[in-house]
Amino acid sequence: MDRIDAMAAFVAVADLQGFAPAARKLGLSPSNVTRLIAALEDRLGARLLQRTTRSVTLTDVGARYLERARRILADVEEAEISAQAERTQPSGRLVVSAPIGFGRLHVSPVMSAYLQRYPDVSGELRLSDRMVHLVEDGVDLAVRIGHLPDSSLVARSVGDMRRLVVASPDYLKRRGEPKNPAAVLSHDTIQFGTSDWVFAEDGREVRVPCTPRFITNSADAALLHAEQGGGLTRVLAYQAAGAVEAGRLKIVLTKFEQAALPIHIVYPTSRLLSAKVRTFVDMVIEVSDWKFGKR
Repeated sequence: MDRIDAMAAFVAVADLQGFAPAARKLGLSPSNVTRLIAALEDRLGARLLQRTTRSVTLTDVGARYLERARRILADVEEAEISAQAERTQPSGRLVVSAPIGFGRLHVSPVMSAYLQRYPDVSGELRLSDRMVHLVEDGVDLAVRIGHLPDSSLVARSVGDMRRLVVASPDYLKRRGEPKNPAAVLSHDTIQFGTSDWVFAEDGREVRVPCTPRFITNSADAALLHAEQGGGLTRVLAYQAAGAVEAGRLKIVLTKFEQAALPIHIVYPTSRLLSAKVRTFVDMVIEVSDWKFGKR
């Protein structure tokens, strides 16, 4: 059994919901398609399709296998096209994952510009603060902020990100500006993220266990409460950029900030680097300034 032919037959049957239309698409006889699917199921030791006299439907195993089979077939097609040097322009579907806030403000404009430049590409931007599994979730590339765990992913550095402590000018006028990390303990704090705030002092890491007066899982809510005089909050630089620029918030404890977090674009090593992934990374570097680590 040729695995690629069997995968192609399975995907065709799943897409067209029948053996006869799949056979016509592939230029095979229905009996040949049936044998390919049966051999594939025997090899996997699992049933992929439920067959009745009227319909063909995917099993749970088949539904999961379908996404991976699609990706493998796409990789094979890309490899052949690349080897033959027949394609110079990106095409197909590009799926990008990014954190919600950063994606909305900074990745979405890049995606829009990219689709205008490459009309043969259709794009999907998935915004989520959870760490997606690129292959299982059908994602071509992801934008990630922070240090990456060891993995099989290729990572391309595209920027950096400060972690800031900010408060409103009115609050700082009333309560005074903290001069060192320990002084945070005497202030009202707004928790977004971890309860321990980490700083760098005299070359060592300093943890300050805050007891917040306000806790939220929303950066926007934390910043709004800070703007209204609610206290100090610790956020990523891009989240506070507008309020700081407008003077509604002021950055404090600058000299005690940890090193900026890296911003990466990651994609699987198992995939041939397609033209659409390569050109999207190139466009990020060309049109974006994701250097949020500047002081």
